[in-house]
Amino acid sequence: MEKFKRVYIEISNICNLQCSFCPVVDRDKQIMSLELFEKTIKQVAPLTEQVCLHLMGEPLAHPEFASIIKICENEGVKINLTTNGVLLNRYADLLSTSSAFHQVNFSIHSFKDNFKDKSIMPYLTDILNFSKLAFERRPEMYINYRLWNIHESTTQNESNKDILLNIAKFFEVEIKEDIDVGSIKSKRIWNRVYLHFDSRFEWPHPLMPLQSNKGFCHALSSHIGIHADGTVVPCCLDKEARLDLGNCATQSLSAILENKRAKNMREGFAQRKLAEDLCQRCTYIKRFQ
Repeated sequence: MEKFKRVYIEISNICNLQCSFCPVVDRDKQIMSLELFEKTIKQVAPLTEQVCLHLMGEPLAHPEFASIIKICENEGVKINLTTNGVLLNRYADLLSTSSAFHQVNFSIHSFKDNFKDKSIMPYLTDILNFSKLAFERRPEMYINYRLWNIHESTTQNESNKDILLNIAKFFEVEIKEDIDVGSIKSKRIWNRVYLHFDSRFEWPHPLMPLQSNKGFCHALSSHIGIHADGTVVPCCLDKEARLDLGNCATQSLSAILENKRAKNMREGFAQRKLAEDLCQRCTYIKRFQ
């Protein structure tokens, strides 16, 4: 089996924000224990290029986040971290010095979605200052500023205008306000700091209308997800573990990935057939056509 590009390990499904583009998690609130994380990461490490410490939830809100990073360092795991950045100052030194971090993504769109009447500048300034600090300490690390709130074909909207202006001013660069996000998803603005654009999407749900029984997905080929209780799922959008493949708290990950359900899904995708009902209702799959 080829290595996954990413394995999403949800260290907590609890978030300190409630964004309009993130649906409510119906599962019980849960934090992955250090014991389960270490057991999981030892199995995951040989199978993937990078580990993402979320599926749902805010990773920096985990009470033992620093210990989780230490485990990743010990196992030689490269982390691709996505955070809303609100708790950044709590771990700025760790994020800018640990050899485990390959990339840090800040979901900048989340601030205005939660704090419409607050100035974004203190929050944004912390992220910008961190970016320069990280470059001084670990210039090989990538940093992404995510604006995943695009409704039209370009970034030209009032919600993003002041964000782009302040980022441009801080780094003393020029950033176009009307970047065509249909053809450009990522734009370098300074060293290894990038803007990353995307539009909103629907999270698959059993009550959504059937789309098709034909299609392709990167689930089980480029990535898998592991929920906070150890449940393994084929897709990072399976927020409720409806496509439960097994649990790595009680089973080996290699056995889970070779079970009948996983094989049927993989073989189906290879033949452009959607074996699971949830996949047949997923609109995100249209992006791969």
